Amino acid sequence: MRTHEPNSVGIVAKQYAHFDQPLHLRTGQVLERFTLAYETYGTLNADRSNAILICHALSGDSHVAGYYTNDPDEKPGWWDEAVGPGKMFDTNRYYVICANVIGGCQGSTGPSSPAPDGQPYGLRFPVVTIADMVAAQRLLMDRLGIERLFAVAGGSMGAMQALQWTVDTPERVANCLFLAATPRSSTQNIAFNEIGRQAIYADPRWNRGDYYGADREAPDAGLAVARMVGHITYMSERSLESKFGRTLQGHEQLPYTFLAPEFTVESYLQHQGEKFVQRFDANSYLYITKALDYFDIQEHYPTMADSLRRTSPDTKFLVVSFSSDWLYTAAQAQELVNALHTAARTVRHHEVIAEFGHDSFLVEVETMTHLVGGYLDEQWTLRGASIAAD
Repeated sequence: MRTHEPNSVGIVAKQYAHFDQPLHLRTGQVLERFTLAYETYGTLNADRSNAILICHALSGDSHVAGYYTNDPDEKPGWWDEAVGPGKMFDTNRYYVICANVIGGCQGSTGPSSPAPDGQPYGLRFPVVTIADMVAAQRLLMDRLGIERLFAVAGGSMGAMQALQWTVDTPERVANCLFLAATPRSSTQNIAFNEIGRQAIYADPRWNRGDYYGADREAPDAGLAVARMVGHITYMSERSLESKFGRTLQGHEQLPYTFLAPEFTVESYLQHQGEKFVQRFDANSYLYITKALDYFDIQEHYPTMADSLRRTSPDTKFLVVSFSSDWLYTAAQAQELVNALHTAARTVRHHEVIAEFGHDSFLVEVETMTHLVGGYLDEQWTLRGASIAAD
């Protein structure tokens, strides 16, 4: 039997919320019924005031922490170092929720799910946006009986969802934790996502999204290349150099061949691609990257500050950016901070000097625990003092 670390959440179970009500999407289309896969950690307190929603990034899912089995080879959830007793999201104090997004492939309704006719949606699945993902999450919070979240948190695409929460349903969010993200996808962001999509389109097994069934094979080669391209953007030049340099893979000298990886970094990227196709659906990759491309919190408003004036004056914002993040840059985070100041909202910003690029929000555990965990502790204490004063 697995011996868990003392502050692990331990064995957890994926849960499913089935909704027979329609989800009206930003495109004007309607998803008549849908399912959200989610997990919870900790205990909801009596007045239901200690709930924190963690929103995941592109390749994430609802399994943010813990283990499903006692298999000693099983890896924990994708942010296990952040969620648990005494950790950044302290489950001794908070009730933590994480749901797989609409359009995903880890239990929530997406293109690989059965359509009303019983066959997988494929490209018949409606286009979804970050706002649609958030709308589905709100219905889940309703189902759980949570009217107001103590915090909505996320890194990368998760932060986009957190910010969208504050604009679309301002009265339901006390704190927004916006980590390693951008308030709107840049042209460069869209360009990298399009390269990944083109790799999937070019795989003949993609078959215009119709590759489900025992007699067909998934476009694994295209999806693996998409993941390789994306993974490069998550790291920095310095982290790649320090981790791999020009080290050869299994050779003492260059073999001058196309048939096998020559450099360690080539082998690493191939490995990342091979791992990814074992757990992710190519069509979900297309839909979610499109949702990323569409994201612009300023959409339909003259300025970003105008859009942020829709947020509640009572909502507080923590923005954390990283110096080496060239996917979602520190300058983009600063643009959000400036707009929040203009909108007269309470915001705290930390630009962290870190070498690991975009992945720093996952890798810099000690720093993030200090900044994010410390911020949550402070806000929880202030909340308690305010209640006592009343």
